[in-house]
Parts: sequence; C-alpha cells; structure tokens
Amino acid sequence: MIRRLIPAVAVVALLAGCSDDPDPARPVGDAEPGVLRVLAGSELADLQPVLDEAARATGVTVKFDFTGTIEGAEKVASGAAEQGFDAVWFSSNRYLELVLEAQKRLGTATKVMGSPVVLGLPAAKVRELGWEGRPVGWAEIAAAAGQKRFTYGMTDPSASNSGFSALVGVAAALSGSGSALDAAQVSAVSPQLKEFFSAQTLSAGSSGWLSEAYARRAKGEDPGAKVDGLINYESVLLSLNASTPEPLTLIYPNDGVVTADYPLTLLTSSSSDAREAHRKLTEHLRGADVQRKIVESTHRRPVVPQVPLDGKFAVRDLVELPFPGSQSAVDGLITTYFDQLRRPSRTLYVLDTSGSMEGDRIEGLRAALVGLTGADSSLAGRFNRFHGREQVTLVPFNSSVRSALRYEVPQTDPRPVLDQIRGSAQSLDAGGGTAIYSSLREGYDVLRQQITADPDRFTSIVLMTDGENTGSEDIEDFTVFHATLPSELRGIPLFPVLFGESATEEMERVAKMSGGKVFDARSRSLSAAFREIRGYQ
Repeated sequence: MIRRLIPAVAVVALLAGCSDDPDPARPVGDAEPGVLRVLAGSELADLQPVLDEAARATGVTVKFDFTGTIEGAEKVASGAAEQGFDAVWFSSNRYLELVLEAQKRLGTATKVMGSPVVLGLPAAKVRELGWEGRPVGWAEIAAAAGQKRFTYGMTDPSASNSGFSALVGVAAALSGSGSALDAAQVSAVSPQLKEFFSAQTLSAGSSGWLSEAYARRAKGEDPGAKVDGLINYESVLLSLNASTPEPLTLIYPNDGVVTADYPLTLLTSSSSDAREAHRKLTEHLRGADVQRKIVESTHRRPVVPQVPLDGKFAVRDLVELPFPGSQSAVDGLITTYFDQLRRPSRTLYVLDTSGSMEGDRIEGLRAALVGLTGADSSLAGRFNRFHGREQVTLVPFNSSVRSALRYEVPQTDPRPVLDQIRGSAQSLDAGGGTAIYSSLREGYDVLRQQITADPDRFTSIVLMTDGENTGSEDIEDFTVFHATLPSELRGIPLFPVLFGESATEEMERVAKMSGGKVFDARSRSLSAAFREIRGYQ
C-alpha cells in the first residue's frame, strides 16, 4: 500500500469497526416505530440472541446494517450515516473522536461490554518461551518474534480494529513514554516493531475469519502452514478455546493493552423517539442479568461494577495503553507498518476478459484495478491500494491465458510503476471464451518462479470471473492439479470474486481447497470487492 500523509479523517475514520461480510449498498429504509437503526461492524452479530430478548423486554428492536470498516466509518465522518441510521455501534469511538468532522456527529455513547486485544499461544509454546507463570512485556515478545521463536496471525490494521489495536499497543509500549504516540516515537521504535512483525505469517481483513483460518490450519483442514498463535480480541480467543482441542494460553503484556469498549452511540441527528429507544436499550443491556448473559454468550467483559469477572478472564486489572493523539502519529504508524515493518505482499490477479465482459463489466474491472493504483480518491480508496514493496501480477484470460504482466511497487517513488499498472488495466479488452482453470494453472507457474526467487512474502491469488468455465479443463481437473502442488503453492489462499453469472458453487470449492474466501461483487461494485480483499493480502 502506497502511503502518504493523509487527512486525519481518512486515517481515523477507517478504523472504527470490523466486518466479515460488508454490504454498504444495502438500503436501510425509513425509521420505524420501536426500531433503532444501527450502523455496525458484523462482529456484533453474535449479540443477536441477547438483542432478541431485549426487544421482548423493552419493545426496542435493533435493525443492524453491517458494513465494512472503511465504508461505514466514512458514512459517519461525512454525515451520510445521518440519512439512514439513528446510531452507530463500533468496537471503539477513540478514532472518530480524534476527528472534528466525525466527533460533532456523535451523540450519547454508552459502553456495553469490553474486550482487550491480546496474544494467544499454545501452552507448550508458552513453556518453551519461558513465559509460563510470570509477567511478560511487549519488548520481550518482540524480541522472541524477531528470533522466529514463534509465529502468529493478525488482522490488517487498516481494515480491522483488532489489528490496529495490536499495532498501537506494541508501538506505545515499546516507546515507553507513557503518553500518546507521536511521529518521532514511532520512528524511534521502528527497529523493534520490525522484529515483532517479522513473525506475522497470517493476515486477514476481519477478526472472525482470522480465527477460523487459524483453527482450520490447526486441524489440518487448511493447506496453509500452521501458525503458532494469534493476536486478537480476548473474546475471540476465548471463543476459539471453547471449540479447539488445543486451547491457547492468553498473554496479557504487563506493560499494557488496548481494549475495545463497544459504545452504542447515538448520532446527533437522531430523533427523540430514537433517543428514548437508545436509553431503554442501553439500560437493559447494562442490567446485571443481561451483562452476565453477554459474558457467557460472547466472552466479552462486563462494564458494570455489580457483575464481577468470572474465572475465564485470567487477568482482572488491565493496564490501558495510550492511544495516538495526532494525525502525524497515526499516519506514521500505518505507513511504517505497510512500507517497512511487515512482510511484503505478492498478489496474482487472474482476470476474466471474455466476451461476456464486454461493456460495463470490463469498464468495472478497469476501474477496480485503476482504483488500486491511487486513482480512487474515496476514503476507502486511499487505504486499499497497492502497497510499497508489493509484487503485482496481472494474468488476463479469455479462451486462453494471456501473457502475465509483472510489476513490483518500490517503497520510494512508486508513481512510475503505478502508472504502468494503470496503463495495463486501462488496455484490457473483452472477447473470446472463459478458460478459468487452465488460466489458473498457468498462474501457479508464474508464482512458482516468483516464490523460488523470493519466498518470504504474503502471497495470494485473486480470481475474477463473470461466467461459467468454457475451457478444456474443469473444476475436477483443477482439484486434482491443486492436490499435486507442493505445499508452498497449495497453501496460497485463493480469493474468487463472484461477478455476473459466475458459478458460485465452483468458486466456493476453489476457495475452500486453498484456504481462501469468496467475495461477492454481484450486488455491489467490483471496486468495493477488490478494496475489501486488500485486507486479506
């Protein structure tokens, strides 16, 4: 991702929530009596049983509209959320409160539950590291990570609050200043941060998918290499422990964590009816009995003093780390992560340019790719673009595969290479058949060469097709081929994008066999789907 200094609203607003299946285009409709219309991250879907009971008790029904982090927060900062929602419910408001444009649109906020972001490792690994039964700080964790004594997965900090909280937490702790990070402190701790992130071997755009991918790998159901542990919400890790044969030991760094407090927040434009509904609902949710149900069903911490923490929470009193207090610190932290700290990425785009793509569809594909070069000036577009140091390969196909177009985006002065990618995207034209699986096979040949030359990268494949396969090789042929690949190729996640009349069942099979995920662009723009995929690369 190519990063420049960006307005604070852009950096801060994007970090307000987390979503697995965003659909920002879905209309909400007009207000209804007894309904509180809430823009939220989809991680809150696990509250539905509690909210169903709340509706019976209070007469207030919550109507969620789940959205992606960036798209949803952009609506708040721009004022668009006021047109369809009464309230927002994100993991935290800290980011939005840094920005005047967003802050002035936030009304009464009531915290409902809490969950810190912590590190989870198998008990055997904790013993091997010598951390059992004693305090451990972020500096010691970073040093062990730099020595490759353990590996972990973490969400993309530009797409998910848990990843951003981890980035903020480790940077704040390593700075040792005790105050909000500034740009100079970020620069000073960059070497230690690079050590820490060198052990990250799994990335994701959402906390839920990250946890699921880890569990599949632990059970041998995912072709990707096993990962030792996860940095994630305490609640997600506790939920994972309830369903895995090898529970993770949660490490709470003694120099501090960043905690999500899930404030249900009215928008200042909300009606008097909505304000009354918010009051009734939050009073109910903060009642002792309901707080205990939230703890039991979601593994999040209670926020009222009359409900004590139960034994599942190994550490009762948490040290809260300071949050960045300036645009320059946030800009610097995000920029440093993508351009210097984490392993660089490698993405192969296998792109359908068959005759059925003629017209609006090929224009949509061109626009989606051009947007990733920095042409998309929306809030989402500013962050979901090609990273510095990223290898980008375009493999267009129709009746047969075309020549692969290979690029590497430099860390400094990326514009000439981005302009080359833009030119290649704009020159794509439509015609011919749809040889999906033979084109995928040739894509793996390209990756084999690249991985041999440079193995230490996050690598993924994006497959975009608008129709059913018409090539000589079918899904069964591809399944056999994929099973014979060496582990370093078989474990590359494949992200199909459903578009037009693409064969949904086949794309689901392709994603599952590779440990990937399907993204649906049939009811939204291809640009929106491509932006969402960036969090998984």
